[in-house]
Amino acid sequence: MDLLGWVIFIVALLLSVMLHETGHFVMAKRFGMKCTRYFVGFGPTIWSTWRGETEYGIKALPFGGFVKIIGMHSLDDVEDPADEPRSFRRQPAWQRIIVLCAGSFMHFVLAFLLIAGLAIGIGIENDNTTQLGTISACVAANTTQLDNATCTAADKDSPAKLAGLRVGDTITAFDGKPVSTWTQLGNLIREAPAGSAATITVRRDGKTVTMHTTLAAVSGRSGAYLGVAPAVVFQTASPFRAVTYAGSLFGQVVVGSAEAVAALPAALPKDFGKNRGDTTGGQVTSVVGAAEATGQLVAANYGWQYKVSFVLLLIASLNIFVGAFNMLPLLPLDGGHVAVVIWERIRAWFAQLRGRPDPGMVDMAKLLPVSFSIFMVVMVFGVILILADIVNPLNIAG
Repeated sequence: MDLLGWVIFIVALLLSVMLHETGHFVMAKRFGMKCTRYFVGFGPTIWSTWRGETEYGIKALPFGGFVKIIGMHSLDDVEDPADEPRSFRRQPAWQRIIVLCAGSFMHFVLAFLLIAGLAIGIGIENDNTTQLGTISACVAANTTQLDNATCTAADKDSPAKLAGLRVGDTITAFDGKPVSTWTQLGNLIREAPAGSAATITVRRDGKTVTMHTTLAAVSGRSGAYLGVAPAVVFQTASPFRAVTYAGSLFGQVVVGSAEAVAALPAALPKDFGKNRGDTTGGQVTSVVGAAEATGQLVAANYGWQYKVSFVLLLIASLNIFVGAFNMLPLLPLDGGHVAVVIWERIRAWFAQLRGRPDPGMVDMAKLLPVSFSIFMVVMVFGVILILADIVNPLNIAG
């Protein structure tokens, strides 16, 4: 099952890459540009076939993909001079920008559809209900053992166990006060004195049952302790709710990704320490970490809804991050090439104002050192994250 999770993630990653390249390819074709190659992967060619003027194929290393559009910039030679009018660099600026942005646009569309489809088909995860998902068997000795307490014969039974609560029960009232959310229930439990008697009303199998227990105390924790945790409930959404949910989550991922990337440099020294996940930057993982998390979750003892939800949201988040990162105005990213096109038009505009001829394309040879430097920085960060995920994996699957 762990291997199945890896396969699922790798296939999803390759599909995302194909969609990215398809965005560039379709729009370039739409504007009449000549595309000579459409490949998934890098390295030696495993398989290829020609359709018209384009060679489609698969390469040995599944780490990306590419579309070859002739005449992308000033350094790109066009073999047949007759093809120059169809080269990328000879098209209007607005068409070039659309082609460059089309890859990220496909990432965004895929992410949006995955999130909205998840909300409609499986439901939106909600753990703010009073349905019980976990019943603690004993009273934890302190707050650090609340989640992973191992009960011994000397430990006291938890108040929830003594009351006879069961997984699947829905608490409707606590000490006579109606509750409908976990927030309300948690507040009432914490406000009650430790050692006090409590009356709990639950709905079980369509019937109302009233139970009694004595609340316990946990060292280091204020208020009383009952020993219950909420169930994760998936509530299907209407199409309108799904769209608003997808939009809201999309924005959260963009903001969260920006914050994480900004905090990443400072967090790198901690990536190999035991407290890696304590900071926002330390929670950034590579594709290796994401694939490992997918494998662990698929193999774990969780319900199918939770597994599917986690995998789809992970893939959606990855696509949002890649799409947004790709549009940064830095070479060799697509956003860097967009910035070059915009700068060319700004130069042309200023030249026109001064009655001078259009200076033409930017000399990419002068930008190669900058492009190479940025590429190397991204590669170094990527290698460090991969190594950290191998020797000090981050448990993003929870």
